[in-house]
Amino acid sequence: MKLFVLVLGLLLSPSLAAAQELSALARLVPEQSRVADKSGGIDVELVLSQPVPWRVRVLDQPPRLVLDVREVDWTGLGSVAQGSDAVAGLRAGVVRQGWSRLVLELTGPHLVARADMLTGDAAATVRLHLAPATAEEFSAAAAQPEPAGWALPKIADLPKPVPRGSGPVVVVLDPGHGGIDPGAERDGYTEAGLMLTFARELKDLLVRDGGFLVILTREEDEFVPLESRISIARAAGAHVFVSLHADAIAEGEAVGATIYTLSEEASDAASQALAERHDRADLLSGVDLTAQDDLVATILMDMARTETGPRIDRLALALEAAIKAAELRMHRHPRQTAGFSVLKSPDIPSVLVELGFMSSERDLARLIDPEWRARMALALRDGLKAWAAEDAALSALQR
Repeated sequence: MKLFVLVLGLLLSPSLAAAQELSALARLVPEQSRVADKSGGIDVELVLSQPVPWRVRVLDQPPRLVLDVREVDWTGLGSVAQGSDAVAGLRAGVVRQGWSRLVLELTGPHLVARADMLTGDAAATVRLHLAPATAEEFSAAAAQPEPAGWALPKIADLPKPVPRGSGPVVVVLDPGHGGIDPGAERDGYTEAGLMLTFARELKDLLVRDGGFLVILTREEDEFVPLESRISIARAAGAHVFVSLHADAIAEGEAVGATIYTLSEEASDAASQALAERHDRADLLSGVDLTAQDDLVATILMDMARTETGPRIDRLALALEAAIKAAELRMHRHPRQTAGFSVLKSPDIPSVLVELGFMSSERDLARLIDPEWRARMALALRDGLKAWAAEDAALSALQR
């Protein structure tokens, strides 16, 4: 039987549990660990210096397996014997306070068929076997909700929501990636780092303008789950959500800024997924869905998208016009649609702005140029101001 999502707490004897509380960080034992093809699938054996609580699951786009453990030092991961053609790479880092994450980048869909931890007096071995799966099976497994309290940490220090049309425009800026997920990388730069720098600069500009209240989904180089980014926007009462990225492509050439909105094909699936996975209080602003089933919630979210859709289109047009007016390079197809998770809030106008492509030498040079970033920040500010003024005027006419 294939295991879609595993959340495993380590059961320790009283004496071992007490010892663990006093022990140092667990460490990987790389010379005794391995990843190899076996029995038509992938065998993973990771030897740790001591037992730790752990969990494992799969994630999509791109396909990968993630192993979350309590405070493991992954030094030496690069020397682990890797003999599987189905594993493109291994990486590890801090995923949240007190937890670290190992990521296995998969070349195709595989699901966890077996998972256990063998514990002894001085060490523990995590053993996994991944079996090939269909794309549909893998997507279903990756779409399973996180356990309560894992993906949605408590959100603190957020302002009280401001009603639409009154007070400053509440903008949530979402610097893509972060922490264990660096995004695209080139010449010592990471997408996560560049986007955090730009988000901080854009926030400073918007705040100094005086007409905006700005919240960042992350203030440091830390991992924030995609669904938590939407929840932060909801908790802040965001009037607009702007996700910032600078991707890389393996083939062809892409240059210039691109503005993405949620595709129509993704909208229905997004409503269904949100209804299944999110807290009912986190779906629609001001609407109590705690007693409603998935079908009712999906219908109400589709109705919200009917109103929000034109507002998103006007937002994308306003940003495109402002970037072009600033004579900044845009992609030959400057406005595109996609099914990005961060665009799926049904009632918050949301766009994803690819500032450029790190796979392009010219774009990377622009991204690390403070003067170019200042010009782009000004353009985005002008686009947001133009959109907010138009949105407020149209909202007043509809009252």
